[in-house]
Amino acid sequence: MSLSLIEAVLLVFVLGCAIGAAVLRDVLASLMAFAAYSLGISIIWVMLEAPDVGLTEAAVGAGIMTILFILALANTVRPQENGLFESISARTVVLVGGFVVVMIATVPALPAVGADGAANPVVSGEVTQYYLENAYADTEVKNGVTAVLAAYRGFDTLGEAVVVFSAGVAALTVLRQEVFA
Repeated sequence: MSLSLIEAVLLVFVLGCAIGAAVLRDVLASLMAFAAYSLGISIIWVMLEAPDVGLTEAAVGAGIMTILFILALANTVRPQENGLFESISARTVVLVGGFVVVMIATVPALPAVGADGAANPVVSGEVTQYYLENAYADTEVKNGVTAVLAAYRGFDTLGEAVVVFSAGVAALTVLRQEVFA
């Protein structure tokens, strides 16, 4: 499994944003790095052919959470900054570095994105074949993707919609209170 140039650049971008969010001393700069990280992760989800998860991450992680954090930051007192970056202990670097090495070591064992039967060759192939053969008969929906999202995974899709809707309502409520306060 080899990374394309776009995937490599996106991975470096996401890792850089994560490190920036962790080590920047300026809270606003750290918040912007966190928002960029979340947006990068949403793009990764789309590239992994999970647009519903990518959309949820973009809406909730990069959008609504960033707005709520900015509002929280605007309502707090910012202390004087002594430097740009937070000091990090060597022990923390070693522990996080070890964790990253272990995670990277598992990557070669992953199947290629979109590989037939990537999760379980027998079960995945059987489930896919069932959906292809029975989607219209079971759901009377002509589009197979819509049949899976609306019928077979209806509760999951409903749950995702509820999360996005709730986050939107919460953000609008906070914004309304900020405007009229």
